[in-house]
Amino acid sequence: MNQEKSDICFCTLALGKRYRSHAFLLAQDIEKYSPGVYLILLTDKPEEFKIYLNVLAFKHEQQSIGCYHDKRFVIAKAISLFNTCIFVDADIRILDKLQPDIKWLPGITARSCTSIAKHNQEYINSANDDYKANRVRDLTILSKLAQKLGLDLEDTNIQFVMEMLFVVTRQNGREIEFIKQWETIAIYCELNGFYSAEGYAIGLAAAKAGLPVRWDAMDGIVYFKDWVERQKIKKGQANPDETLIYFQQHEAIEYHKNSISQKLLHKLNKFIGYYYRSLRLRLAALSNFNFYHR
Repeated sequence: MNQEKSDICFCTLALGKRYRSHAFLLAQDIEKYSPGVYLILLTDKPEEFKIYLNVLAFKHEQQSIGCYHDKRFVIAKAISLFNTCIFVDADIRILDKLQPDIKWLPGITARSCTSIAKHNQEYINSANDDYKANRVRDLTILSKLAQKLGLDLEDTNIQFVMEMLFVVTRQNGREIEFIKQWETIAIYCELNGFYSAEGYAIGLAAAKAGLPVRWDAMDGIVYFKDWVERQKIKKGQANPDETLIYFQQHEAIEYHKNSISQKLLHKLNKFIGYYYRSLRLRLAALSNFNFYHR
């Protein structure tokens, strides 16, 4: 299916000054290289993006404890407006035009994914002794969750999706069921203290909803992500001089110095927000007590 530009959008989540600053640059990149393609943005301050004609910014306050699972709200909004949405982390940069002949098949297309069974082994092996016990605990949580969902974690068709860049295309309403299943999975993981499980949630929710997940090199999307670029440079696959400006802009945002009062206010808001969202999470879990607590 060869889609027109009007059927495709980029989308991201930008909560807090740091991520809004990254999103400003992302919006400028998209306007420069792919004029006519919208960026769907969920943010705590949508008014700051009014100057960008290619941005549709919607008010959003953090819902999940770790924030990671709030990406599902971005996908839900974007896929309700466009046939295909390209999710990118807010700190990704777009370096060239979006190729007009890209064909996105229904379901999820991921720049990086592997079977959950394979990823689980790598997840354990990559941990040092201090963190290995935590990762074993995480996988125990996932195993119990999969049983509740009627899924087999050893099924090589169930994918772990690296969430920094992936594409969702409508498939007869299965994408809506995918979002619903993601919510169920997110609540279960966060109730059990596994906050950064969105890569697993995407794959499990897709499997439960019958939404296919496939890998694609995505050569038609030329992007910069700091840690990805560092790996390429280390392997001799990239010239550091060509992306120096992007590293500099990224670090200027990441390492911006706040005043003492700003730091204290941030810690206070984080403390209050954590307990508020924890309470709301537990109340939400009461709607399906047997699933979440037995």
